[in-house]
Amino acid sequence: MADDIAERYRLAGWWTGRRLIDRFETYVTEGPGELALVSGGDTLSRTELWLAAGAVAEEIRSVVGGNRRVVVIQLPNCTAWVVMFLAVLRAGHVPATPPVTMPEAHLRHIFDLIEPGLVICAHRNRRPAPDEAVQRAATAASTGVAVAAKDGTLLAVHCPAAPPDRTVDVPDSTAHLMFTSSTTGPPKAVSHSEDSLAALNLQFAERFELDHRTPVFMPSPLGHSVGAIHGARLSLLLGAPLILQDGWDAHAALELVVQHRAGFTAAATPFLLDLVKAEWRGREPKLAPLRSFLCGGAQVPPALIRRCRTEFPNTFVTPLWGMTEGGLTTCVADSTNEQVENTVGVGLPGLELRTLDAGMQLQAEGSGELVMRGPGVFNGYYGQPELYAQHVVEEGFFRTGDLARIGADGYVTITGRHKDLIIRAGVNISPVDTENTIAAHPHVVGVAVIGWPDERLGERICAVVQASAAIDLDDVVTFCAEQGLPRRYWPERLVRVGQFPRTAAGKIRKQQLRDELVGTGSPAPADAGGACSHRGSGR
Repeated sequence: MADDIAERYRLAGWWTGRRLIDRFETYVTEGPGELALVSGGDTLSRTELWLAAGAVAEEIRSVVGGNRRVVVIQLPNCTAWVVMFLAVLRAGHVPATPPVTMPEAHLRHIFDLIEPGLVICAHRNRRPAPDEAVQRAATAASTGVAVAAKDGTLLAVHCPAAPPDRTVDVPDSTAHLMFTSSTTGPPKAVSHSEDSLAALNLQFAERFELDHRTPVFMPSPLGHSVGAIHGARLSLLLGAPLILQDGWDAHAALELVVQHRAGFTAAATPFLLDLVKAEWRGREPKLAPLRSFLCGGAQVPPALIRRCRTEFPNTFVTPLWGMTEGGLTTCVADSTNEQVENTVGVGLPGLELRTLDAGMQLQAEGSGELVMRGPGVFNGYYGQPELYAQHVVEEGFFRTGDLARIGADGYVTITGRHKDLIIRAGVNISPVDTENTIAAHPHVVGVAVIGWPDERLGERICAVVQASAAIDLDDVVTFCAEQGLPRRYWPERLVRVGQFPRTAAGKIRKQQLRDELVGTGSPAPADAGGACSHRGSGR
């Protein structure tokens, strides 16, 4: 079965076996002086990027050796990230790219899983010394650490006193390791092949008419799958300029897009919201050069999509659904306004989407847990084959954990996640409709709806909001009623927070939020977690 599917992908032209490094080398030969990278004050041509990566590749080989190993790159959005990524590929090794915000406990966990031959990180306090947490995690894994300057040069290499004599077999099917956002537990190491990642990039290029003349703007962290796949890898595969932003600032982003005529980006909902709110006094419409903005990582409220049409008249803003594990759906040019506002679009070519019914049977239409199979889907959890096997059902479909509805037209509506369901009086309630409604409130900056422990009902609906002005539960409930939200979805408790714990991609860490506000034991008092209001009705 698996061999038949792989052959189908090859015959369709989605899997070519061509390496990313070979594609970019061709661009270097064809247009050596063409712009490849802009990062802060750094501007590199294709040749300059290629030569910088080649020099570092030699240093990596001298440390890691010739056998194929995993090399961790944990750097912010800067020239060094791209140089080191290319250098690892040129050295014949496998890049692993965690976000710079990954805590030490998670670093130790992933180092244990992937057994890296080297960890490349940023310098600390302008000295050629690694971050102490990275150093401790690497030391525990008996792994060397290399410190990189932002311009892409290696400042120092710190090796363990007695490197272990071990052989690590990295399969050929693993070309890049990325890590899940760990909103509910330790991150998983997601293994992609050259073919699965190229399929995603090539299909995006076709859907959104991208080529080497389309500068790619990337404010999302390159250490997250959005930045790595739709930023670094996409630009290298197309031979397009990559315009990086390190340290999010909406006004700076608007200027970068105009200055470099960026035509494409993918980023999380908080980025989009900030751009909508940012003042613009330019001579052309806001984000005018940007033809496509793919917004993912968290639910995109319909009200925000509607505001984008006014704020960005030249830009097609579409929800992007996807996982580090692959998949990916978006709306397309001929999608209706209703489809753009209330669905996450249709899958890329060759992506087969199904839902599992109550009897765990696959269905092409209807509601249930979303499962997927396709040329852009990953090939396993590195170091955890048994975990991967637990997520695969009949015919090789992968269980995403998302709850969805697939319409007759193939458009997908995400209705929640298994782990986010609120179980109130024995009834499963998805938070999505409540979150989308509250997000449209003029004073709400951000919202997460969680289950709050209740002795009688099990859980009640709790809205956690970040607001720009005073707001209480009565305000929110009245607004929900005015918007036509059914009563069963109205919040029964409101907690105000100054900010949310988020992943590198901007997704709210709901499990951490629950732990901080509620704790892991019995229900907390009414004033837990900051300003709070609640109702005790038994509705």
